[in-house]
Amino acid sequence: LYKWQYHMYVILPFVKDFYEQKHNYPVDFVGHPIIDAINLHQQVNHVEFLNKYQLDERPLIALLPGSRKQEISKMLGVMLQMVDQYPDYQFLIAGSPGQEASFYKPFLKKNVTLVMNRTYDILSLCHAALVTSGTATLETALFKVPQVVCYKGSSISYRIAKLIIKLDYISLVNLIMDKMVVTELIQSDFNPINLKKELDKILNSTQRNRVFADYYELEKRLGGIGASDKVASLIIKNSK
Repeated sequence: LYKWQYHMYVILPFVKDFYEQKHNYPVDFVGHPIIDAINLHQQVNHVEFLNKYQLDERPLIALLPGSRKQEISKMLGVMLQMVDQYPDYQFLIAGSPGQEASFYKPFLKKNVTLVMNRTYDILSLCHAALVTSGTATLETALFKVPQVVCYKGSSISYRIAKLIIKLDYISLVNLIMDKMVVTELIQSDFNPINLKKELDKILNSTQRNRVFADYYELEKRLGGIGASDKVASLIIKNSK
């Protein structure tokens, strides 16, 4: 009879540490498939992109407000308060594939453009980003875009989560690096005053250079390209 052996293949280094060190479970860290997806992304033509969306030459700031309607409304309500304070920049809302363009219409104003289903194109061109916590924070970092991570959920669910989950950070970037690489504005800290303060920082060249250095280290820790190939090879190896 074949003897089954349970084995885990994980895409985040701290997950390997958790199961291996605390639970003595066989685990291999294989790298993150997002690196492969970004590596395969075809660079968009900057001039064509600007022309298509009637944008000018001012730098772009991306707004990634999440994917659920309630979340998007809550996040954009604060994010869009930055627009009038930065007339030298253009703001792009990265529309979620799960929503219709019509849903975003009430949020559009002067100097704000909606771009549907082209988040990677936006990240490849933008100068900075305001990002709702989630996988998008990691994608933004791997595109080497300085960001402010934002989160505002219901107060009850957030308090319950804090009681159950003991983490120093909520952003994947900070969790992987085990330090505050990108600022996290959570719950009441996510307000227009703090957001402007942090946006000013990531538009500053000194702060940007520090973030870039951390981003390159982040990519190294994620193991580079080839996560799927590594999984396949290890499955074959461990099944022998």
